Amino acid sequence: MFSKSKINEPGAKSGDVPSPTAPASAEAPAKTGPTSSAAPAPAKPKPAPSVLSSDLHVQGNMKTSGDIQVEGTVEGDIRAHLLTVGESATIKGEIVADDVVINGRIVGRVRGLKVRLTSTARVEGDIIHKTIAIESGAHFEGSVQRAEDPLSTGAAPKKAPAKAAPAGK
Repeated sequence: MFSKSKINEPGAKSGDVPSPTAPASAEAPAKTGPTSSAAPAPAKPKPAPSVLSSDLHVQGNMKTSGDIQVEGTVEGDIRAHLLTVGESATIKGEIVADDVVINGRIVGRVRGLKVRLTSTARVEGDIIHKTIAIESGAHFEGSVQRAEDPLSTGAAPKKAPAKAAPAGK
């Protein structure tokens, strides 16, 4: 037989040490049977971040559910889970990400749940965020707006109810 906790445990493989509650002889045959083909799905490792090197120039939009580290130049919009902008990087376009760490230059709007401008950051554009951190020395030209859901396309839902109230009379 097999232990349910072994199947749901991330990273569990057939070569892992069995739990002390189950004997090793009963554990091994069950892992090599039909269960082994389904075991890799729950234990899927998180992919490494995509890295755009400093000599790379990209024209076009990028979209991923993973992480991106940009060291080169991007002319287009970027949507990702975590975006790290390197010191030598330049991005001209809109950024939408859960987490944004800016060390380089951005020309365009930044929308993120957590946005961090380091001391080497240069941002020319608006930032819509849930939380923001700006280190001393960062260069920023634009407006900052806090939003409960900055990733949604309608980034200013607070203003809509205010306009609707006077229109009722």
